[in-house]
Amino acid sequence: MNAVIIAVLLMLILSLFRINVVFALIVGGFVGGLLGGLSMDEVVTVFSDGVGAGANIALSYALLGGFAVAISYTGLPNLLVNQIVKLVSRKGESRQQALPKVIIVLAILLISCMSQNVVPVHIAFIPLLIPPLLMVMNELKLDRRLIASVLTFGLTAPYMLLPYGFGQIFHEVIATNMEVGGLAVQREDIPKAMLIPTIGMAAGLLIAIFISYRKPRTYDAGIGINVSDAEENSDQISTKNLVFTILAILAVLVVQSVLGSMVFSAMVGLLILFVSGTVKLRDQDGLLIDGMKMMAFIGFVMIAANGFASILTATGDIENLVSGASSIIGDNKAIAALLMLLVGLLVTMGIGSSFATVPIITVIFVPLAMELGFSPLATIALIGTAGALGDAGSPASDSTLGPTAGLNADGQHNHIWDTCVPTFIHFNIPLVLFGWAAALLL
Repeated sequence: MNAVIIAVLLMLILSLFRINVVFALIVGGFVGGLLGGLSMDEVVTVFSDGVGAGANIALSYALLGGFAVAISYTGLPNLLVNQIVKLVSRKGESRQQALPKVIIVLAILLISCMSQNVVPVHIAFIPLLIPPLLMVMNELKLDRRLIASVLTFGLTAPYMLLPYGFGQIFHEVIATNMEVGGLAVQREDIPKAMLIPTIGMAAGLLIAIFISYRKPRTYDAGIGINVSDAEENSDQISTKNLVFTILAILAVLVVQSVLGSMVFSAMVGLLILFVSGTVKLRDQDGLLIDGMKMMAFIGFVMIAANGFASILTATGDIENLVSGASSIIGDNKAIAALLMLLVGLLVTMGIGSSFATVPIITVIFVPLAMELGFSPLATIALIGTAGALGDAGSPASDSTLGPTAGLNADGQHNHIWDTCVPTFIHFNIPLVLFGWAAALLL
């Protein structure tokens, strides 16, 4: 058996049995490394080197969590929630009647889609937006698995289809690596090729909204979110504090867009809040600790995932897996397309990054697709879909870790069963089917 297959399956099985994802990644990587021919010392060394590469990500998320809690302390998120209630409410109506589920779902869907292209901040908006809305979701008995599906769709589908923001990066990765593999393509053709797979994701989202999670789900409304001592009456926020809070948010967006660093953007935002007096310096330790607690899970999973991916890469079995799949295909285009998609799913589920999966699979898939007679558009669809597969559903992907960090702010949302499993079912299955159809039709 291929060491990558065993390592990924072991990691997923342990996660499904509610073993902590960090522990599952370490165990899966250790077993995969030994089965892949590495000595115990080599496994430890490679894992340690990979863990070091994830330190920047962990620090980024920790500071981002601190900034999110600081923003919550100002009362701005709760102010926005209350303003939404006022806009849709009528005199005498209850809060539950005033804020229908559709408004929350559509607002979160719109903002999450914009986070990939219009304002490319990726998951940075989640700890700012979601925790203040949890109490309202509890009152509405809104199933958080639905919100997790909406968030993951918004974090994934836009970069697959639209060549802006993170989508531009993803399309550049596809085009560059396909050219290296021997097939030069026009970047304006990539959205055409990715349209059918993206429609598959949209179909999965509609199923989640209208079938799977439309029934009410009860949560403990009494559990609050510890974001320090934010004011109870969030309508009372001074003009000065409001201005500097908005300025801090804009500064974070600008710095992150220009420098591409969540560490420095979060630091700039925090400095504006502290220097302006919007957040008191005496509260900084408590706020940062609360924020780091909220985002620490993401940081440690991403650190462990980097070590896990480094071990799988060092074994050489990722390349063996790709080439092994190509050797059993023969000249059957239907089987070839399906196997290529499944290999992409397995690789991305393991390493947690669609962007990193594309270079791994393209070097084999492009010559194979050309030999089998797939058109350039069909080849783009295969490469793009195979890379994106697994981003939804992977325990190590920030497209699932981000939603969990926001939805579990009050401890009532499980990462594996409430985020990973729902998003895997509703997005990866349609992606395989629609990506397969795209490869055969284009």
